[in-house]
Amino acid sequence: MMDTAKLVASLLLEIKAIKLSPTEPFTWASGWKSPIYCDNRKSLSYPAVRKVIRDEFVLRIKALYPDVELIAGVATGAIAHGVLVAEAMNLPFIYVRSQAKSHGLGNVIEGAYTPGQKTVIIEDLVSTGGSSLSAFQALKEAGLNVLGMLAIFTYEFSLATENFKSANCQLDTLSNYSSLLELALQTGNITREQLEILSRWRENPGGNWLL
Repeated sequence: MMDTAKLVASLLLEIKAIKLSPTEPFTWASGWKSPIYCDNRKSLSYPAVRKVIRDEFVLRIKALYPDVELIAGVATGAIAHGVLVAEAMNLPFIYVRSQAKSHGLGNVIEGAYTPGQKTVIIEDLVSTGGSSLSAFQALKEAGLNVLGMLAIFTYEFSLATENFKSANCQLDTLSNYSSLLELALQTGNITREQLEILSRWRENPGGNWLL
């Protein structure tokens, strides 16, 4: 039986939420060249896939954080997934903006909450961890008791590991880059030569990994 990490990776590959292109890389907003493109929002268009993701989130939260009182989604990619999880667990939901609104109340956090509430953050994707940890910090500054963060997928950059450790934020993910590559090789989505390129990229994403 396929484990959760490979199951989620297989579903994301199947619906093309994850695309692998080792020889013709994508360009991220940061300017980095990347052999992988991941858009987990696409999973929302597939009821069976979003249900698997929701259910796996719920199982993980119940196992790790049974005392959770509040679910927080990171805008914008994890808002819908967070709502699905909160609904399944009959818990209140809030979401965190990347920056304060420029009008109205100028909120960073949207929704009703009480300082001290035990909160679990839902995120869709973790790369370096910068935006995810900004949301974590905003919730902490609002007085919430953040138990940890769960994401659908992580590239497993060492920089992200260091950033989460420095912030003292526990991160757990449903799937990850290592499981994706192993699955892609097993299913013939990539060759061993392409696997080497993809592995080099994770070790040095901002460098000349194509060489």
